[in-house]
Amino acid sequence: MKREYHHWRSPNLQREMELLVFGHAGARVLVFPTRGGRFHEYEDLGVVESLHAKLDAGHLQLFCIDGLDRETFYARRRPPVERIVRHLAYERYVLDEVLPFMGTLNPHPCTIAHGCSLGAFFAASLVFRHPRHFQKLAAFSGRYDLTHAVENFRDLLDGHRDPDVYFLMPSQFLPRLSRPDLLAAIRTLDLVFVIGDTDPFLANNQELGDVLAAKHLPCRLHVWSGRAHDSRHWRQMAAYYL
Repeated sequence: MKREYHHWRSPNLQREMELLVFGHAGARVLVFPTRGGRFHEYEDLGVVESLHAKLDAGHLQLFCIDGLDRETFYARRRPPVERIVRHLAYERYVLDEVLPFMGTLNPHPCTIAHGCSLGAFFAASLVFRHPRHFQKLAAFSGRYDLTHAVENFRDLLDGHRDPDVYFLMPSQFLPRLSRPDLLAAIRTLDLVFVIGDTDPFLANNQELGDVLAAKHLPCRLHVWSGRAHDSRHWRQMAAYYL
């Protein structure tokens, strides 16, 4: 299996950013890490190995990028507005730097956004805000409104609300989304959500599925037995749904 390490100083973030590429061809998968995760997390958790056959066969190519949540949503010492500004810069890094880089290495017409837990939020937020860049979303064990507190998962913006917050949270902006061009673009996507039946984010996933269905935006919501919010289950999910 081909493995490549890349890094560069991001002009959007003004810092060094690293990523790993696995595979040599096939649909390009943009992989966001979980909370606090780094670009090597997917490999460390064994998820890359679970996709070994698809990678060797040239069906998929993974682009595993660094997370920045310790400078954004989990930067408790920063005011919420600064956390959002930093996250929007991270979004520009992905759109303006990572996606073009992926295109230079691999001309395949399909780009998949993917992540688990917090990574699922990053993938979904990006896809629903910028659907023309993608053909598929594969989101596992995600919460799609980071201001919604449940169990030990707190409101990551400490009660702060503004238009940027609203338009970053799929559970907030999708119910009121009416732009025909965005709806038409989202309608072309393959939307896959996977969640455990005792996961604290189950209700959020079901509500988002209902919103998408009401807007005639087809999605597949797969509910697994148990909490299914760990690397063992994510390895299985990746093999099934990527």
